[in-house]
Amino acid sequence: MSGPAYDPFNATYLAAPPWLHGGDNAWQLTAGSLVALQSIPGLVILYAGWVKHKWSINSAFMAFYAFAMVLLCWVLWGYRMGFGFQMLPFVGYPSIAVDITYQLQQSTLPATGLSQYFPQATMIYFQFVFAAITLILIAGSYLCRMNFAAWMLFVPLWLTFSYTIGAFSIWGGGFLFQMGVIDYSGGYVIHLSSGTAGFVGAWWIGPRLDVDRVDAKPSNITLMLCGAGILWTGWNGFNGGDPYTASPDAGVAVLNTNICTATSLLTWVVMDMVFFKKPSVIGAIQGMITGLVAITPAAGVVAGWGAILLGLGSGTVPWITMNVLGRTELFRKVDDTLEVFHTHFVGAIVGGIGTGLWATTEGCAAFGIANPGGAIAGNGKQVWLQIVGALFVIGWNIVWTSLIMVFIKYVCRIPLRMSDEMLEVGDFAIHGEEPYTFAHYNRSLFETSNGRDYVRARGHPDSEKGSSDSNVIVGKDPHDGSEISPANKVGQNPAAMKQD
Repeated sequence: MSGPAYDPFNATYLAAPPWLHGGDNAWQLTAGSLVALQSIPGLVILYAGWVKHKWSINSAFMAFYAFAMVLLCWVLWGYRMGFGFQMLPFVGYPSIAVDITYQLQQSTLPATGLSQYFPQATMIYFQFVFAAITLILIAGSYLCRMNFAAWMLFVPLWLTFSYTIGAFSIWGGGFLFQMGVIDYSGGYVIHLSSGTAGFVGAWWIGPRLDVDRVDAKPSNITLMLCGAGILWTGWNGFNGGDPYTASPDAGVAVLNTNICTATSLLTWVVMDMVFFKKPSVIGAIQGMITGLVAITPAAGVVAGWGAILLGLGSGTVPWITMNVLGRTELFRKVDDTLEVFHTHFVGAIVGGIGTGLWATTEGCAAFGIANPGGAIAGNGKQVWLQIVGALFVIGWNIVWTSLIMVFIKYVCRIPLRMSDEMLEVGDFAIHGEEPYTFAHYNRSLFETSNGRDYVRARGHPDSEKGSSDSNVIVGKDPHDGSEISPANKVGQNPAAMKQD
């Protein structure tokens, strides 16, 4: 394509460089925005609805915080560690990505030798939303007890020492990329790593209160469905954006994503009905998630029938690990709040091995990789390459997640887990705020409003009026004028409450 020679001060070149394809740039920005919506608001409201109502704010805000912190770290050093010039076989040189000249130039992944027809800024943003959602997925294992200060430090450390390694090794031109490991859109880089880090980190942090593990009813299943719907729809950008062009293979990836997810959801529902006699809505959401995870490494390289097979696998294998292995002593000891290990670790293994089995020659060619398909195309070696890739990601995350937790706890002297007093209260103890303003769901505390006491009285004999199924009493003091203990006053420090 003819056009003016490169000149960073040439206004014509800067506005319409010859390498720019407007359609590719528009699709890449759209795809990135869809992935961002998966995190905020998708996972924010999914988490808020999934946990007990006393944890809704903290769970949602852990996701919100991670999204912001990852972006800042990403443009200051993370992006070039994952997609810049090679420093080691598994990581690039850390460097800033905020220089305007760098952001305006053509997107290039130097260690791969590949360029795209949109600016570097578009690629930086697109890869950022993947990094962000990975940390937010990890949070699903830590909800309802991780010290927020520890989470604030964990996010930049894990991004730097774990996520960038997987990204460069598989996508950025590192040794797994050179070996030929296929990870179309993050089955290993995102889901296997988050499932591993979530499980390992949950062991280091410790469990929730026993009462919260026994009584873990979601605060709002309808809200969960809203978040799950955003997550599913946003996955069109998650997988459809990874050819880095508005190509035929992008369309294949989007279609296969939805085929696999629907198959997995329906399979999970059938499993629930066969063994538990009821179609669980929460189970259906889990089946949806495992389907999205399993298709991610394979999205554009398998045929439609391969997507169906992956959906059948992701609707059964994680169901078995969750409902059978999940009852064993090991899994009872590790408190993985939202079962991220089963949905993301196991789902990613199903998808990664399935990619090695059912990748097609045509799909690989359409994606622009040299792999001659998988075992179905006569390339049985691909299965072993997928296993090698998985073992590296698992091993690296076990070691570095543990090292980061040890650093936070023993070097920085920041407790990984909140105190039991704070865990009893929840959101109000951490943020001084509650998710619902019309009643006090989080705590058995008093609040004076216009001279009247509003309380939450559970099972009190005087709660015959103004009650609801949640036993919230509005405008009535069940103690009928009895003295209010200082330990029950709003704003009382939970630690002071214990001392009192």
